[in-house]
Amino acid sequence: MRPLTDDETKVLFEKLTKYIGRNIVHLIDRPDEPYCFRLQKDRVYYVSETIMRKATSVGRHNLISLGTCFGKFTKTGKFRMHITALPLLAQYAKYKVWVKPNGEMPFLYGNHIVKAHIGRVTEDTPEHQGVVIFNMADVPLGFGVSARSTVDMRKVDPTGIVVFHQSDNGEYLREEDALF
Repeated sequence: MRPLTDDETKVLFEKLTKYIGRNIVHLIDRPDEPYCFRLQKDRVYYVSETIMRKATSVGRHNLISLGTCFGKFTKTGKFRMHITALPLLAQYAKYKVWVKPNGEMPFLYGNHIVKAHIGRVTEDTPEHQGVVIFNMADVPLGFGVSARSTVDMRKVDPTGIVVFHQSDNGEYLREEDALF
């Protein structure tokens, strides 16, 4: 477990800024206690500093996980967000998309969101911006990237893709065999 380098921090914050914008400050400067990002086996963890200090007594090979996994760095140096970051992304999300009940299952099976499944969208959502997907009861389902701006979404036919799928809660089941 080690702190992120400057380059890793820059890549992580650029990816987080796509989803939560300036609210990234609220992740680090929390009123309850300070939190930080740590790297363990190419995975980035969001952990409180008190737990991080206690984890230093555990050997690097014996430490499996620590805090909330935000994602991992690929071999090419890019950062890929994991679904485990969804609760924090949903809390601080800048742009949100609400999906109708008939669109929940296709999204949870890994499909993109089409216009016919959209219930509501945050106003002024730009194109290719990170969005958090909610059902109509405000339960976070996953996150993705807007394929079109809010203005363009209104002009698209009902079968046109408006949000590209990135990750969803269904990954827990689909990726279960990869965990063991």
